[in-house]
Amino acid sequence: MKKILTVVLCMFVVGTFATMDAHAQASWVVGGRLGISIASVGGGSTTYNPQTFQFETSSATSAGLQIGFTGEAILSKVYGISSEFNINTQGGTPIEWANSFKYYFAIRGSKIKAYGDGGFSLWFFSGGPYFGLRFGGGALFPIAPKLYIPADLQLGPIFSSGSTVFYIAITSGIRYEI
Repeated sequence: MKKILTVVLCMFVVGTFATMDAHAQASWVVGGRLGISIASVGGGSTTYNPQTFQFETSSATSAGLQIGFTGEAILSKVYGISSEFNINTQGGTPIEWANSFKYYFAIRGSKIKAYGDGGFSLWFFSGGPYFGLRFGGGALFPIAPKLYIPADLQLGPIFSSGSTVFYIAITSGIRYEI
């Protein structure tokens, strides 16, 4: 388990810092996140119910706490590349390493930075690394120069063995622009 965490942390650092050209004028944002994560597994087992004379399919939903770290390279006023490392408290303690591209929307007369993002993620829980897609968005609310409180929503499928897990995370936290 320690080797997997070490490899994931190294990939996170390399993924975050390798996205930039040495001569590019970009700013960096670092921070943490905390919130709720909900995972729903569909396509569970099918059983015959003799009382209703029908087949019934089971599914499971679990909710937990999400804690994570994030880093982002802001390439221009509208584009950014981010990388995140999140730990969830559901059964099996799912760990997510996510990378996404961000697009910042201009809001006239406001200091709030709204964004939409999309990308991919690798999940580590019960039996292997699994691939996931993630989409979402949010807004950064300034509380001091270069210091923001985010409101963020992320969702998407995780393709695990034998089924697909649908994932939703609603988080906040802190972001600091370097």
